[in-house]
Amino acid sequence: MPEIFRMFGMKFFFFSLEHLPIHIHVRNADGTAKFEIEPVKLVESKGMKPKDLVLAEALVEERKEEIIKKWNEFHGGKEQKK
Repeated sequence: MPEIFRMFGMKFFFFSLEHLPIHIHVRNADGTAKFEIEPVKLVESKGMKPKDLVLAEALVEERKEEIIKKWNEFHGGKEQKK
């Protein structure tokens, strides 16, 4: 499970066997969430507080290019279909 970064008590990561579209998982003490990257949007959440979801989405948007780069490095360059 490659960790991309940690910030404000949240861990942002991929699973080893992922699928398109490019997305990232987020975990904190309260729960989990999943965000698609292009465009950034919440796909699902379980237990995370609304304020944490807003913060997580903003961090994903801010670090979107880094997330895409790490995805492509880890998953063998599978590009996002446009």
